[in-house]
Amino acid sequence: MRHARTCFILGLVAGLLGGCKSPPTSFYTLSPDPSLAQLGTTRPLAMVIGPVTVPDIIDRPQIVTRVGDNEVAVNEFARWAQPLKGDIARVVAADLTALLHSQQISVFEGWYDPSTTWRVRLDVAGFESVPGRDVTIDVQWAVRPPGKTRPVMGRTVAHEVISGPGFEAIVAAHDRALASVSRDIAAAVQASGVQ
Repeated sequence: MRHARTCFILGLVAGLLGGCKSPPTSFYTLSPDPSLAQLGTTRPLAMVIGPVTVPDIIDRPQIVTRVGDNEVAVNEFARWAQPLKGDIARVVAADLTALLHSQQISVFEGWYDPSTTWRVRLDVAGFESVPGRDVTIDVQWAVRPPGKTRPVMGRTVAHEVISGPGFEAIVAAHDRALASVSRDIAAAVQASGVQ
């Protein structure tokens, strides 16, 4: 009798624990903005995007969202599919490829002649997500033309409204905000004398 009761309790506990499954994890990536149009006429130029720095609070696989002035949520079941620094660099490179009409924009060092390669550094000071409201990206960037020692410095603070529920809408708003960063960088490149 005692053995039967023990087996029953163990079976009940196992059944309860088996019913407590975690939700599935979703993985997200940033995407280039398909609506970006070429900014004037340019000649093909070689450009390397990087390094990219991000705040420690978002330099993790989990998507971090703001829930209050002094509180954030680290979302265990909503994750970046790759490190955020690399994803930001990849998207800005793709956006600039469209804006500057050049197929020689990359995140990989060493592909192009260093004496003719533009360099873009991105220091992300803020990458905020407030679910149901908006996202804000604050990026200080530096564009170094080939052969010049002084970079063109700039800062872009982009706000985008989140247009729907869930993390897919949050990530899409970040895509649009990064497109604003890319437009400012492309304008700086144009102003630096690219024909």
